[in-house]
Amino acid sequence: MRFALVVIGAGPAGLAAAISAKKAGIDKVLVIDRDSEAGGILNQCIHSGFGLSYFKQELTGPEYAERFILQAKELGVDFLFDTMALSVSPTAVKALNIKDGFLDIQCKAVILAMGCRERTRFAIAVPGTRPSGVITAGLAQRYINIEGRMIGKRVVILGSGDIGLIMARRLTLEGAEVIACVEIMPYSSGLTRNIAQCLDDFDIPLMLSHTVTGIHGSSRLKGITVAKVDDKMQPVKETEQYITCDTLLLSVGLIPENELSEAAGVLIDAKTRGPVIYDNNETSIPGIFACGNVLQVHDLADNVSNESERTGQAAAEFILKGQEDPGSVIAAYAGENVSYVLPQKIRLNGEKSLEIYMRVKRPIKSGYIVITCNGEEVKRTKRTYLTPGEMEHLSINTALISSDITVDIKERND
Repeated sequence: MRFALVVIGAGPAGLAAAISAKKAGIDKVLVIDRDSEAGGILNQCIHSGFGLSYFKQELTGPEYAERFILQAKELGVDFLFDTMALSVSPTAVKALNIKDGFLDIQCKAVILAMGCRERTRFAIAVPGTRPSGVITAGLAQRYINIEGRMIGKRVVILGSGDIGLIMARRLTLEGAEVIACVEIMPYSSGLTRNIAQCLDDFDIPLMLSHTVTGIHGSSRLKGITVAKVDDKMQPVKETEQYITCDTLLLSVGLIPENELSEAAGVLIDAKTRGPVIYDNNETSIPGIFACGNVLQVHDLADNVSNESERTGQAAAEFILKGQEDPGSVIAAYAGENVSYVLPQKIRLNGEKSLEIYMRVKRPIKSGYIVITCNGEEVKRTKRTYLTPGEMEHLSINTALISSDITVDIKERND
């Protein structure tokens, strides 16, 4: 099998990247996915809130995915479903198809768009027994929205990630009693709008600076123990309380699916757990690009689409024009109050507008995003509210920078 470009993953990132590459002049584009259809996680996200910035309309997840799927088919993008990518290089993808067996797909570039997976109970080491009824939020969403199966009647949610918040509302509407959302941090990790629409509107308590210290039950979950945590994130035993429930929903973070990337030799960022990239979303290996949640865990599908469009165009330019002239390569570093910065590497090969993405470490009511180069401030942008649950970004002209840059978020004191 021979294609100019192979995209691994048919979710929102892979679809947008494939469409963009097609529009940029790449004739043969193949998207492979281990699922039986395109759309990825969007297919089970039946709530609205998608497309507000990208399409200027409020859509459900399946509606949002359908627009990209139809466009990809109209442009002649090829799809190969029920297919697991086994290894990746810039010129070949080895895969296993459920019907045809092992496949050797030759190509000129690859885009990694595998998305991410949920952290489990064992990833966060919650002690206790091992009954049924302890389930991740995304899997619960699939059971209810796709399989039509209810997961429990009396539910506690651990973690305040967006899927968990959305499932608090969904479970309530399906008749379950959602007792509380328990969050170990002193602030929520989800979008502000989801806190309001999914917890506040349904009078579901958000227990900040709390965690689950015990899981109880034999065949089925009977209850959990919850306790406050101190400033070192350690449970305070005197504050423990027992809550009777039959379901514990885990919404405790996502992990980018980068086993393929690492096996290919792609350099991985310890903080994002995604590939280290240049400003065109090319990884440390020429010809391998990355976008979507495999690169960084996004807050909005609209942001995934925008990022993936740029990645598809960059991959097309690589195929049509060859490796980009690196020019001078500088680094971008996370500074004060910043968790991480993307891209980590920037090619100064001509004047261009550069998009820089970051996340704040803690909530800041009012502050400035500041970029410094050679110890001098070159960009300052005011923000009225910053929270770890929402990604921040700003544009800067590369003519303003000549060496490594640092991105800080400074709190306003006036």
